[in-house]
Amino acid sequence: MMALAATEFDESFVPGEDNQRQMRDALGRFGTGVAIITALGTDEQPAAITVNSFSSVSLAPPLVLWCLDKHSSRYDNFANADHYAIHVLNAKQKDLCMDVARDPLRLNSLAPRNQQGVPVLDDCLARFDCQQENVYEAGDHVIILGRVMLVTTSTYNVPLAFFGGRTGAFSSHTL
Repeated sequence: MMALAATEFDESFVPGEDNQRQMRDALGRFGTGVAIITALGTDEQPAAITVNSFSSVSLAPPLVLWCLDKHSSRYDNFANADHYAIHVLNAKQKDLCMDVARDPLRLNSLAPRNQQGVPVLDDCLARFDCQQENVYEAGDHVIILGRVMLVTTSTYNVPLAFFGGRTGAFSSHTL
C-alpha cells in the first residue's frame, strides 16, 4: 500500500477553538447539493432554513438526516417539528436559496402545504416529506433523523451545488 507524503498537501492543522475558520474552510472543500427544509414554526407560521448537511441514511426503512446548529435562531422551529419537508434545489433556485438563508420568514403564509400542513416549494429536483424519527446531540449541532413518508421528483436535473462557500450549477463531464 502506498502512503501519501505530507508534501502532497498545502496545509495541516489540529482542529481547535483557535482555528474554527480553517476547519470550516476545509469542510467546504467537500462539494454538496443544497436543500431548503420547511416546517410549521412554533407559531404555526411557515419556517425555512437553507442547508447543505442533508444525507440519505437507509432505504429500508427510508431514512434521511440533516444537521441543525443549536445556536440558530430557527432551532426551535425545526428541532421540535413533528413533520418537515426537504427540498433539493435546482440551479435556477440560487436566489431562493440565498433569500431563505438570510430571512427565516421568506416563505409567506400563502405557500402551498402538504398533507401534514408543512409548507412546500415548487420546482425542486426532489422533495422528501418526512416525519421526525429522532434528534441526536452532536457537539454544537443536532442531527435530525427523519422517516421519508413521500417523495416527489422533477425531470429537470441540474442541481444547485455548494463548494468553498459558493453556490453554482453542477455540470457532469467525463474526466
